[in-house]
Amino acid sequence: MSRIVRFYQTGGPEVLQIADEQVAAPGRDEVQIKVQAIGLNRAEVMFRNGQYLEAPILPARLGYEAAGIVKAVGGNVTEFKIGDAVSTIPAFSQNQYGVYGELANVPAFAAVKHPPSLSWSEAASIWMQYMTAYGALVEFADTKVGEFVLIPAASSSVGVAAIEIANLLGAIPVALTRTSSKREALLKAGAKHVIATEEQDLVTEVNRITNNKGARVVLDPVGGPTISKLAEATAQSGIIFQYGALSTEPTPLPLFPVLAKQLTIRGYTLFEISTHPERMARAKAFIVQGLTEGKLKPLVAKTYPLAQIVEAHRYMESNQQIGKIVVTV
Repeated sequence: MSRIVRFYQTGGPEVLQIADEQVAAPGRDEVQIKVQAIGLNRAEVMFRNGQYLEAPILPARLGYEAAGIVKAVGGNVTEFKIGDAVSTIPAFSQNQYGVYGELANVPAFAAVKHPPSLSWSEAASIWMQYMTAYGALVEFADTKVGEFVLIPAASSSVGVAAIEIANLLGAIPVALTRTSSKREALLKAGAKHVIATEEQDLVTEVNRITNNKGARVVLDPVGGPTISKLAEATAQSGIIFQYGALSTEPTPLPLFPVLAKQLTIRGYTLFEISTHPERMARAKAFIVQGLTEGKLKPLVAKTYPLAQIVEAHRYMESNQQIGKIVVTV
């Protein structure tokens, strides 16, 4: 029997329950992982709330990212063996697989041998953040040296990853955060500029920083009415990647900036990378190289034991963290 996290109704963190369950052997093209650490993501909070891209089929497991040791392999799996240290890539539906627990089966294509220099907590903090940022900044925007990248919700794990990847590409990351309380931490994380949007005018500050050119790339997980200011702060022919919907308010189309500057507002999710074999291979190579060379370094904000999974979700919803929240098993 293994401890497994499930929820039987949608709602707040308190709906998460831990139960002892028998986990089936891995099926064909699957690996079974003895989980050591779990990386939490906003997508799992939204899935638990019933506000995600797919509705949960109850009772539901959840979780995209874990790191651990291969305990068993299913048929047709040749790239992994028992005892391998692996981490998981969000490349599956949470209605089919979930990694919150002591044991997890995942598709073999969603597992990867991470650099051995990483701790379990760091290894559980790689793929959602770095692959999301990689896809937008490298695969689709082809961000160049000296270009400005605007990063709302910059203290999130994806935000910090975008800062690191922008720097690796020679671009200039401009971090957005609500108040100046996180300014120093974001500068330490590599942001070249930080704008506190509740204390400073976003458009004025971006124009000052970019010499009135604007940012060519915007990576926004928030949406809502702020998209109008983001559009004003975007450069001519720039692109806004809308990869989340943290705001509960409607997201209007900023029509006049879009027309005047020929902007692209593009819906984007990690699955455009993780379910596309060629893009996935390029992303893995880029990220593993960055981790191995120390140019990418997962930032763990706080850790909780599995028994405190409810408290870990509450902390994520508080938006206090800078980097990744990890649950140890």
